[in-house]
Formats: sequence, C-alpha cells, structure tokens
Amino acid sequence: MAVAIAAARVWRLNRGLSQAALLLLRQPGARGLARSHPPRQQQQFSSLDDKPQFPGASAEFIDKLEFIQPNVISGIPIYRVMDRQGQIINPSEDPHLPKEKVLKLYKSMTLLNTMDRILYESQRQGRISFYMTNYGEEGTHVGSAAALDNTDLVFGQYREAGVLMYRDYPLELFMAQCYGNISDLGKGRQMPVHYGCKERHFVTISSPLATQIPQDFECTSCLGPFRRGLCCCPHPIQGPEACVTTLWISQPHAYCICLLTNIANVCTRFHCANASRSSSNKDPHCGHGDRAVGAAYAAKRANANRVVICYFGEGAASEGDAHAGFNFAATLECPIIFFCRNNGYAISTPTSEQYRGDGIAARGPGYGIMSIRVDGNDVFAVYNATKEARRRAVAENQPFLIEAMTYRIGHHSTSDDSSAYRSVDEVNYWDKQDHPISRLRHYLLSQGWWDEEQEKAWRKQSRRKVMEAFEQAERKPKPNPNLLFSDVYQEMPAQLRKQQESLARHLQTYGEHYPLDHFDK
Repeated sequence: MAVAIAAARVWRLNRGLSQAALLLLRQPGARGLARSHPPRQQQQFSSLDDKPQFPGASAEFIDKLEFIQPNVISGIPIYRVMDRQGQIINPSEDPHLPKEKVLKLYKSMTLLNTMDRILYESQRQGRISFYMTNYGEEGTHVGSAAALDNTDLVFGQYREAGVLMYRDYPLELFMAQCYGNISDLGKGRQMPVHYGCKERHFVTISSPLATQIPQDFECTSCLGPFRRGLCCCPHPIQGPEACVTTLWISQPHAYCICLLTNIANVCTRFHCANASRSSSNKDPHCGHGDRAVGAAYAAKRANANRVVICYFGEGAASEGDAHAGFNFAATLECPIIFFCRNNGYAISTPTSEQYRGDGIAARGPGYGIMSIRVDGNDVFAVYNATKEARRRAVAENQPFLIEAMTYRIGHHSTSDDSSAYRSVDEVNYWDKQDHPISRLRHYLLSQGWWDEEQEKAWRKQSRRKVMEAFEQAERKPKPNPNLLFSDVYQEMPAQLRKQQESLARHLQTYGEHYPLDHFDK
C-alpha cells in the first residue's frame, strides 16, 4: 500500500492531463493506486444530474477537446530495498529475514548459477540438445519463491528454474529432465528445461509464449506433472452445485473446472473427474494449456487460501494471451500474481522495439489490476512485493501485476548468439556492476553471516553436487521408445496402434543404425 501511494506521489503530471483525471488520480479508492473497492454498483440515473451515466467508465464531463498523451507521467518508479552494495536504503522496508532464510536465498541462486554453467557447457559439447541459462535473473526467481506458500501454484514460462530450486527440487531431476533419461518425470517427451513437478505445485512448462497466462479453453484438472492440454473427465457434465474445484486446490480426487471463453461470452462449465486421468470419454472443449487465470479462479471458488503465480517475460506480454489473461483475472477477481521478468530483450528484440508505453506495469491500471515495478536484481524488493501481493490477493480476491526490472546476461538460449544484437560492454556492465548474486553477497558480508572462506567452500561443494547429479544422469538409459505411445488414451486407437507397429517393423529392419543400446528395454 505504502509503495503504491509513494509511487503516485512521485509521478510528475505533464500537460494534457485533465482536471477530472487529476481528481480521479487523487481519489483514495482509485483502483491500482491506493486500495481496492467493491464491485461498482449501477448508478441511480437522474435527469437533473449532469454527470456521466455511462456504465463503462468512471469519469467527469469536460468542455475542452483534449487527447490523453501517452507520456502523462514520467515513468512508474522502481521499488528497491538494497542499493548495489547491499546496503538497506530505508530501514522500514527491511524484511528482517532470519539468517537461515537469507542463506537459503543465496545458496539457491548460486547453486542455480553453477548448474547453468555445467549444463550450458554440456550442450556445447553435444551431450544435451538444448539449454537456457538464468544468468542475471536469479533474484527474480528466488525472491518471489521465498514469499510464496509452498502450496501456491506456479505457472512458469521457461526461465524460472530458480523457483523449483528454492522449493528443493532435486538436482538429479533437473539433470534427468535435460537428459531425457528414465528418471525424467516426463519420460523424455519434452525439450530440456521444460520442468514440471506436481508435488512442488509447479505446472509443466509449455514452449509457446504466454499460453500459461489466460483461460482460453482451460481445464484446471489437467495440471498434471507430465503434460498440458489433455482433459480426461469421465463423468457427465454436472451443475455448479455438484462439484467443488479443483485439482491441486483442496481435494485429492481431481475436481475440475473448465472455463470456455470466446469473444462474446464466458461460459463456465463444471465437470467432476475421478483420480484417473485416462479415459476415452473426454470433453472435446477442454484442451489447451494456457490455464493460470482459470486455476486462480478455481482456487477462489474453492476458498483455498492460496494464489497462483504466473511468470512471463516482457516479450510474452506482447502476445494476445497476456491481454486476455489480464482482463479475465480482473473481471473475475482472481487471486493471481502476474510476475513479469522484464530483462530487456525478447530473444533479439530490445524493449525499445517491443512497445512504446512505459513498460508492462503501466498496463495493469488499464485492466483494473494493482501494479508495481520493482528492482529485479534486489532479492529483498522482489520478496517484499511478492509477499504483499500474495497477502492481498488471497484476502481481497484480486489480481496483482509485478514487473521485475532485470537483465538477461546470458544468451536467450543455446540457439542464440546475443553478440549479434548487443555489445560485450553492455553485458559486462550488468555482470560486474549490478548482479543479484553479488548484491546479496555484499549484504551477507555486511551482516557478518558470510565470509570468503565460506564462499570458497560453498562454491566447491555446490559444484561437486551438480557434477554428481550430472554424471548420474549421463549413465542412465533413455526411456523405452514404446513410451511414445502411452499415457494419452486408455485404449489405444487403431491409427496409433498402426504407428506403433510401423515403428517396431522399422527398428527391426534398420535397428543397427540407431543407438538402441542407450534405451531402456
């Protein structure tokens, strides 16, 4: 609350902002600035009242032709707690985290950094097919993860491995997923870095940008650890009174809410599903994996005292799915945190070519969403913003938008060469002068909680742990090729059985040309 009020105070109003708009900005109940308000009641129309009666906006009449300029404010300020030397700027904003928790933040970030370096080199050596590093963005991951409850549902994009790292996801499973071996929860069917873990409430990553954000043909009973996009609801459609929502919310037997949306309306349909997610009687309308807002709506209906957090980059915010998700979350009043990692580049496209407005946080008020911009390299600022957003999202059933300003130090992926679109000096500046790990290390040193000897010992220990998991993953065989055909249908259809038989004949004839000894029998 204090952050939003302070932000409003420092915004400088330029020419072009009407007196009516200024009055609206100063209203204590203005959504997105001070506090939330209950749903607007229909105004009592009076022909004697010369005020606007239009139901679509809160406004006053003016008698001067004015277009609102896009730069009526100088820029949403960036909230931070620590400076670049790890010193607390305003003691009242210090989260006063205990030593053990701060050390976990630091060790999660540095362990992720070590894993990134080893797996990046592994891809360069041809050991794995693909990888995406998290260099420079570690603070956004662990700072937000530390502020959540362990049961809060996470929808990631593809650069949020630190959230799983903070939730103690084993290194062995990170490696198994990237190598696609028999220990991989996804049975080798996904690209590397597409993690998922039901036990840690982390929905499996989907490659297409922004599909995790809205509620476009959603089914929150399909939030399984292996796949997104299959709805297996064996029971007939029931009325809303017949079903509670949702899988991973409160009950183990996979209740489900399916939100079907189109441009004209929103139709909410409920299904009751049993624990089995395999059935030939599937509802044809349930299908796509973009379910974060739908999951949040389900949590609200179940009164589950939990939130959904949805991560995405500023490039994904240009997708139509983002706008649909923002609007549905606001109008349905969903307990969701939209967490945007603004790292400066959407692959090779700089922010200057992505949008003309003031970043992503500026879009929130237009949808009626409480919004804030934070220093993503300040783990305490990220923690404070996420913790407060979570508290209010649960208490008030409303969405929040956090834009974390950070910088992607590494290449977009192993398929990218960032030297083609940015200078080495630019990357070096952020690596050496404003790195989230360095900032938190400065803080630890100033508190007397860390020293150089501990740093050396931890670096050595963390590398050993990663290398042990790495070597173990390399030794394990790949899953049996027949798993390509399983886990989709309860009874395999004829066309799929025909493909399986075709593969078997092909391998019988040409098996010598394939490394079949690397696969599980």
